Amino acid sequence: MKVLTIITNGFEEIETLGTIDILRRGGVNVDIYSMHGTEATGKHGITIKNLYPLEALNVHSYDFLFIPGGSQYVELESSTFFKSVILDFFNRGCYIAAICAGPTLLGHLGLLKGKKYTCFTSMNEDFGGTYIDDYAVKDGKIITGISASGTLDFAFEILEVIRGKEVTEVVKNSIYYYSKK
Repeated sequence: MKVLTIITNGFEEIETLGTIDILRRGGVNVDIYSMHGTEATGKHGITIKNLYPLEALNVHSYDFLFIPGGSQYVELESSTFFKSVILDFFNRGCYIAAICAGPTLLGHLGLLKGKKYTCFTSMNEDFGGTYIDDYAVKDGKIITGISASGTLDFAFEILEVIRGKEVTEVVKNSIYYYSKK
C-alpha cells in the first residue's frame, strides 16, 4: 500500500513524524504533500521542507490516507479540497488513519457513525459512534489515535494493517518498544 499524508502549518510534529518514521522503518512508502508549496511548519516551530506540492497530487495513486493532528485541523477542515480527498478515500473503500484532532474531520463528515473511535478527548463530540479511551482504535478501515502520547501504538496499528504482524513485531523490537525493566 502507498500512504498519502497532506499537512499544513500547525501540524503536530510528534504525531506526523513519529508515525511516518515507524511506517518507513517497516518498509512502507509514505508521501508527504503540503497545502502550501513544498514546506510546512509544525505547531512547535519545526519546518519540514522538500514536500510534494498539491499540484503534483494524483489521489488515485494512493490507497491509504494518514491525517495527523495539531492545530492544522482548522485549515484542513475549512478546505473543500481536503474534505473531498477524505471522501474519495472513504468512497473507494481505502483505509483512513487519523490521530488527535484528525478524527474530528472524519466525525464532522459523518464517517464515524456506528464506528468505535478515539480522538483528542476534549474534541470528542457526538459523532454517532462509540468513543474509546485508548491510544489507538481500529474499526473496519478506519484507524484513530488519541493524541501525541499514543503515536507509537497508532503507528503500529497502521503498520500491522499494511505489512502484517511479523513486520510490526520486528520494528517494535528494533526500537525496544517493549518495556525493559
